[in-house]
Amino acid sequence: MSVTMRVRAWTGWPMLWKEFISLRRDRLTFALMTALPAIQLVLFGYAIQTDVRKLPTVVLDESRSSESRALVQVLANTDNFRIVASVPDRAQAKRWIERGAARVALVIPPEYQREIKRGNTGRAQLLIDAADPQSSGAALSGAQLAAQARGAQLLATRLSLAPPVEIRVRPWYNPAQRSATFIVPGIVGILLTITMTLITSTAIVRERERGTLEQLIVTPIGKTSLMIGKLVPFLLVGYVQMSVVLALGRVFFHIPIEGSLLLLYALALVFIVASLGVGLLISTVARNQVQSMQLSFFFMLPNILLSGYIFPRAAMPEPAQWLGALLPLTWFLEILRGVLLKGVGISELWQELAVLTVFAVLLLAVSVRRFSKTLDSRDSERRAASRTATAVGEGREGMGENARGACASFDGWSVSRKRGEVGVSV
Repeated sequence: MSVTMRVRAWTGWPMLWKEFISLRRDRLTFALMTALPAIQLVLFGYAIQTDVRKLPTVVLDESRSSESRALVQVLANTDNFRIVASVPDRAQAKRWIERGAARVALVIPPEYQREIKRGNTGRAQLLIDAADPQSSGAALSGAQLAAQARGAQLLATRLSLAPPVEIRVRPWYNPAQRSATFIVPGIVGILLTITMTLITSTAIVRERERGTLEQLIVTPIGKTSLMIGKLVPFLLVGYVQMSVVLALGRVFFHIPIEGSLLLLYALALVFIVASLGVGLLISTVARNQVQSMQLSFFFMLPNILLSGYIFPRAAMPEPAQWLGALLPLTWFLEILRGVLLKGVGISELWQELAVLTVFAVLLLAVSVRRFSKTLDSRDSERRAASRTATAVGEGREGMGENARGACASFDGWSVSRKRGEVGVSV
């Protein structure tokens, strides 16, 4: 039989068509799967900003000189600070920070200009609200940058000499250092993780609760065809979500696509298979939809926090980095950012591909085996219930025959009594 004939004779086509019809009829799930990419893209792309800018700053200028005003101007030019007010004393500066109206207070002492004129070091103080580490880190880097810039200006003015050391920084792959360029490619991995785990596992458990899974067992469809027919629609949905995010990210956030999209889609297949294995595994463990959702969220939280989607893995403790290495999303994010932002090829991504392949094979093998056992146990329960029902029916029929015989005997005995016979006529 040719390959075409075998494909046409595959018993899983009805199952595959049934799943597409179920997706079309389940309007809520279909709406979530189609609208979720756009919603998450807007929320994460615009709301999540890892670069802290425009920190509200108050100034206590006790020097009131040209040098102090130049320092304030240099500080504002770094774009890390936004001057919101001038305060008369330290108490007022403290109150601004305590009530959250300011994150930074710049204090310039009275002798600031005088020390600079004498050739000494002019010292100013920066009070920072360090409750938020990211904000305080941005303030520290901005202050150091402002001090270096102003110091270089003063040296050039006094000595007419160029700075002895100059380091020119040229950022690659994200020159503007925009958070969206880093976040939006990761949304593809997050969406695929949500779809392949939460929606897949919930859909399978829902069919088990409704009893339709037991109905599929008695059909001529094999267990392998049954699983393929249930998983392929979600694979196609994952590719649709991936395409939507890439297109919207390109239009609204100007995300660069430096590498091959064909390579990205091919490598994404391995990650989708691994995620489908996780969703199928959750469906074999969960007894109802509530448990399925809880287990899926339990799996998704480490993916968001430890995979490097938002927080850099290099800044995490070593145990957290090892836990993150056990998540398929960690390796897929390297592929996404490598292809989209850096334009690398398979020669640079073979290690990530190998790890994802191992994840996919192991997860799919374990989940398929457990799913087959679940189907076998359901089939055994159905057969046992059928045998029990048959036995009960046969018992009822036997009891009916005995009852009819007893009634016939009673009727014969009654007739004999009426005739005055001693014996019982049967």
